[in-house]
Amino acid sequence: MEENRELGLAWDLIENTGTNLFLTGRAGTGKTTFLKKLKEKCPKRMVVLAPTGIAAINAGGMTIHSFFQLPFAPFVPETSFSSSGKAKYGFRFGKEKIRLIRSMDLVVIDEISMVRADLLDAVDNVLRRFRDREKPFGGVQLLMIGDLQQLSPVVKDEEWDMLKEYYDTPYFFSSHALKSTDYCTVELKTVYRQRDETFLDLLNAIRENRCSDAALDALNGRYIPGFRPAKEEGYIRLVTHNHQAQRINARELELLPNKPFFFKAEIEGKFPDWSFPTEEVLELKRGAQIMFVKNDSSKEHRFFNGMLGEITGISEDGITVRSGEGGDEFALQKEEWTNAKYVLDSDTKEIREEIEGVFRQYPVRLAWAITIHKSQGLTFDRAIIDAGYAFSHGQTYVALSRCRTLEGLVLSTPLSRRAIITDAAVEDFTERARLGRPDEARLRELERAYFCEQLSGLFDFQPLLTAGRRYVRFADEYFRRIYPQEIARYKNTLVDFIEKVEDVAGRFRKQYLRMVGASEDYAADPAIQERIHAGAVYFKERLEAFSSVFSEVLTDSDNKDARKRLKESSEELKAGLMMKLALLDFVSADGFDVRTFLKRKALLAIDTEPGSKKSPKSKTSGSTSGSRKSRTKATPVEIPSDILHPELYEQLVLWRRTLAAARKVPAYVILQQKALLGIANLLPTDPEALLSIPYFGKAGFDRYGDAILDIVRKYCQTAGTD
Repeated sequence: MEENRELGLAWDLIENTGTNLFLTGRAGTGKTTFLKKLKEKCPKRMVVLAPTGIAAINAGGMTIHSFFQLPFAPFVPETSFSSSGKAKYGFRFGKEKIRLIRSMDLVVIDEISMVRADLLDAVDNVLRRFRDREKPFGGVQLLMIGDLQQLSPVVKDEEWDMLKEYYDTPYFFSSHALKSTDYCTVELKTVYRQRDETFLDLLNAIRENRCSDAALDALNGRYIPGFRPAKEEGYIRLVTHNHQAQRINARELELLPNKPFFFKAEIEGKFPDWSFPTEEVLELKRGAQIMFVKNDSSKEHRFFNGMLGEITGISEDGITVRSGEGGDEFALQKEEWTNAKYVLDSDTKEIREEIEGVFRQYPVRLAWAITIHKSQGLTFDRAIIDAGYAFSHGQTYVALSRCRTLEGLVLSTPLSRRAIITDAAVEDFTERARLGRPDEARLRELERAYFCEQLSGLFDFQPLLTAGRRYVRFADEYFRRIYPQEIARYKNTLVDFIEKVEDVAGRFRKQYLRMVGASEDYAADPAIQERIHAGAVYFKERLEAFSSVFSEVLTDSDNKDARKRLKESSEELKAGLMMKLALLDFVSADGFDVRTFLKRKALLAIDTEPGSKKSPKSKTSGSTSGSRKSRTKATPVEIPSDILHPELYEQLVLWRRTLAAARKVPAYVILQQKALLGIANLLPTDPEALLSIPYFGKAGFDRYGDAILDIVRKYCQTAGTD
């Protein structure tokens, strides 16, 4: 990283900012190596995704569709379209997946050139639903890795007919969500795969759509009609279509006089066939040319993914191979590939991979020929290129750039300009992206903005106010006539919150942003840290007072929909309060450092998620003042302070519960809770008074009037309220 300026810049953007990044570069510039280092050393909580099963296995992650549980139907913006006509984008998530998504800092998408614009918008749709609805991709940072001059997205004609009304191109950069962000592009320049400057110039001419006649002639100088290399030279043929590769491999295998042997893979758990790294049943013979499809897992490093080799010995008991040119023979062992999913570790609260399935097989495939598509990401010393029938953008470039040298490349047919397919939209985007590369000043600006963003998030109390208003609106709607004192207390608390928290936070924000903007070393500035500490202490004290009012809230209602709305809104409010108080407490004690703050925030996001073990639970109707619990051992009833005669209320609730159980009906069918509360407050002792109770009609009086009046009269005699 230190020796490569572009790689260092990319690392800084990911580690020290929240900016979305498109990391690109021609083949062999170290994109895969960067991703590997990122997974090993980056402190951010990340998931790694890819558009296809093979790409996901190679990147050590999951497919985009699998992680986000997306259908394969096109995603049409602002509609609920799917293959069944119903919205299915992210609705099937369990609580663990939701917690994982809400705790992520970074989503990495490898091979971004193959990701369609609508798929990226589908990802945005899911992330907004479960994170921040107002921010693109829910506020999570996005790292997109790939080369647009390589393989393009697959889009069927009928799908594009549907999508073209919404997107100007099928490429990821046409995503509406991505366009709404100020993302950066870093292009890696140093090529590690090829060292031949002449060959590099020719590849760049193809890649950048400036292939002159001289360049084309130079490449066609490698056209050798009827080329049949000796077996020991280890050439592989790259073709455009899968049926070509299968036909060539089958023919070459048939020509070998030796006995065939068959090796069936061992598959454990879930491992979909479309992501098998090699054949489920390998048919091999002694003398067969093979390609290794995995790096050697032993310490000897005898082979790597993409290296060619030869079967030198074979029996039912095993295989002996020779790797590379003139390599030593060795007994090949089976390797394992895992199909993993991301889960949230309940103990460490870290994102980890959980193995769902294992594919165990010899890490080879027949390799007299493979498709250009399967060759992406591989490197060959010698290859025969058959790109005369190239049919998509980037195919010819991918094929040519697999080779280390021009001398190791042979063309089976001459290259015409028709085979060099480029897309004008890609060329235009690439040029604009290249001009927008961030310099050192821009990086420092983004780092400062990220510091301010995290600080502003800490002192942003608008979500709490919104949650409080939502709960109070529901409580007011359902309980205004029953609990007028409690509802009034809630409303007064909100007014107090606006004055002492929200308004103060607005003025405080202007102050710390001004100080950060004026300080060169803002992250370590003692004055800024002192102001942050003071702010954290102040707002923590105010939120504790606010929280005490809502520690016990009204959620019990006979109305199922009302009960659900009250429960959800109260849990959202309590979880938000718990999260904010914990963060303010952390910062007031330890100061504000972005990296440690993010770590703490991610852990708290898991613990305070509604439904988690540590999340606050809403109780049935009740408040902290004047509450009592039922004397019965059955479900306790919390009595709000607005009930004037709580013992009578308990008796009425017990009567209703007993009657409902005997008749096997819900309690509210017997009598509404609102009517019970009216009776407990107004003490009706005659039919006229009972009929005047709100929510108690003549039908209720005809059925239960005598029983209720008897309960009230006995209570009045006992309590001395006659």
